[in-house]
Amino acid sequence: MRDYTEISNTIANDFGANATYVEDLLRQFQHNPHLVGDEWGAYFTGLLNTNGAVNTESSVGTTPATIASGSGGNGSAAVQTAKPAAQASAVQTPAAGIAAETAGERLQIRGPALKIVENMQTSLSVPTATSIRQIQIKLLDENRRWINRHLESQGKGKTSYTHFIAWAILKSLEKYPQMNDGYEEAEGTAYRLKRTDVNLGVAVDVQKKDGSRTLLVPNVKGANKLNFWQFIQGYQDVIKRARDGKLQVSDFQGTTLSLTNPGTIGTTASSPRLMSGQGAIIATGAIEYPPEYSAMTDAALSQLGISKVFTITSTYDHRIIQGAESGLFLAHIHELLLGKHNFYDEIFADLGITYKPLRWAVDVNPFLSGVDRQMQEIKKQSRIFELINIYRVRGHLIADTDPLNMISMHEHPELDIETYGLSIWDLDREFFTGGLGGKDTATLREIWAMLIRFYCGKVGTESRHIQSKEQKQWIREQIERDPEPVPIEVKKQLLNRLVAAEQFEKFLHTKYLGQKRF
Repeated sequence: MRDYTEISNTIANDFGANATYVEDLLRQFQHNPHLVGDEWGAYFTGLLNTNGAVNTESSVGTTPATIASGSGGNGSAAVQTAKPAAQASAVQTPAAGIAAETAGERLQIRGPALKIVENMQTSLSVPTATSIRQIQIKLLDENRRWINRHLESQGKGKTSYTHFIAWAILKSLEKYPQMNDGYEEAEGTAYRLKRTDVNLGVAVDVQKKDGSRTLLVPNVKGANKLNFWQFIQGYQDVIKRARDGKLQVSDFQGTTLSLTNPGTIGTTASSPRLMSGQGAIIATGAIEYPPEYSAMTDAALSQLGISKVFTITSTYDHRIIQGAESGLFLAHIHELLLGKHNFYDEIFADLGITYKPLRWAVDVNPFLSGVDRQMQEIKKQSRIFELINIYRVRGHLIADTDPLNMISMHEHPELDIETYGLSIWDLDREFFTGGLGGKDTATLREIWAMLIRFYCGKVGTESRHIQSKEQKQWIREQIERDPEPVPIEVKKQLLNRLVAAEQFEKFLHTKYLGQKRF
């Protein structure tokens, strides 16, 4: 049986930040080999060098003062020698004048907590530095809404902000591949490890049954070789298996660069520890409005054109990566999230979305225009009316009437809001609608959504060529409203007709095999 120190060091070298999780699994294996999967069992058998036998006289995570065996279900399952504990309690602190009630209780760190201590001590040997950048997410937020609507319509769930940030990291590594390099020393010689594959580590906070928490960092293998949808599936797979306790040995091996997101618990910015062997670790903070605007209403924030922001940090191994490289890496991520280099265009294409993504734009706001404010407001309102009218005339040109997806992109320059001097900053500002959808006023977001729903859905409609004003008005009133729900009886009748048609088609194919029919 190998001693504890050797086993612990081997696990630390193999799994780095995930060593705590692996030692927990090893304890389970020693108690009952059937509690872990075959892959873990094979790994632990080789590690312990006991041919799979369970040794009850030694356990990873114990000290000479503690020998654990069994499950702890009866009084004899855990045996501890009393002498070291008594010695620990008898130790006197050097400061003789400190009152007992303020000295606190001193508890020896053992097991997984001790492994975290050892990992952090090891990480101190890596000379690191950190680059920090703040990024606006207005464009990311708006395009994510479009993407989630598309995915939900196909029953594929939703994307998170982290998916896009992680994807931007992968795309930025194409320009700055040195951020994926590693450092290694062998026989007194230093080496830079050039890696072609990006095994992106994803930090997952997992809560155990006893309420304690542990951080796991499995990785998405070859993440740089996947398209956006494949990456999301791989990302979600490791997250789910981490929370279900189904990660395997291979999920932790070969991590080249990590992403952690302390922003999920409200942390604004973080400078995490970098584990040996990785070139960098990226951390993202909470997504929120700048503190100076936190007391403002949504309407005021919209009028001022204030975007939510988040802080992103890059903590890197300074032996192989320089500050300028890390800073430029974050700058490229910033550019991607602002829509440059066709970032969102490629994502939309990967997902089969046949509409153009929204674009970053400078906010032209009449509210802040000064002396000509009233004239600018009138001008922008007139452009809203132009947009509504053009959708009534041209909306059918981008209607979703192509079930075979033969058209790669539904677009028309007259139907882009940018054509009318409108931008993402106007989406939550309120305008007059002229009665669109039965409303006198609505935000641009609501106006645009109604226009697409009424004129660019599964049925294209164009009635502006009709000469009769009364006829046009009647048609508009029928189109520009949400349809009434179809009664259950009508749905049943439609289903019966469809079933009859399908059966008749099968009969014709059987009776007149090979004949053309229309």
